[in-house]
Amino acid sequence: MIVRKPAVTSVPIASVMAERWSPRALDASFAVTPEQVRALLEAARWAPSFGNTQPARYLVGLRGTPSFDAILATFNSGNRAWAHRASLLLIGVMVTTNEKGAVPYAEYGLGLASENLVLQAVELGLVAHQMAGFSPDEVCASFALPEDAVPRVAIAVGKPAAPDVLEEDWRVEREKAERKRIPLEEFAFTGQWGRPALGDQ
Repeated sequence: MIVRKPAVTSVPIASVMAERWSPRALDASFAVTPEQVRALLEAARWAPSFGNTQPARYLVGLRGTPSFDAILATFNSGNRAWAHRASLLLIGVMVTTNEKGAVPYAEYGLGLASENLVLQAVELGLVAHQMAGFSPDEVCASFALPEDAVPRVAIAVGKPAAPDVLEEDWRVEREKAERKRIPLEEFAFTGQWGRPALGDQ
């Protein structure tokens, strides 16, 4: 059975945020459509950035293409063990310079764009799993990145599958585990550090 993990929140939040989580169990038979890929990238393209510098770029690999294989080859063994079932693999890259010099907050801009992409995946009925377990150096070499283009995040996109597609028992258990966040009183402060901004909910 496919696992859903809607966030347990003190007040309702937008469904794309409540439903977003990062499964590893993906349907290896599912293929994203060109329209879905375009929607994901458009969502990322329209993210805010410092001074509209737009530092985010993406390397895109559809399963069955050389780009997919090249991206997958840069993953660590733990991520390769499940990400090969993804319909789409991406590498988020931040461009650190432009005609004015260094781009401020480039990493923040890439983060905003990637969050847009991930939430758009939820809107499309897909799932997206972001990860740091890949080799930026291998990405730079495989895709001939210029010096000011820095790979920062890998993203696997697909359709969710039942957890038992995962080979390792510990991965299956992690897939089924409850989602957790720190409580609001430890998250937002007012007046001074550590003083909760909100009362008990």
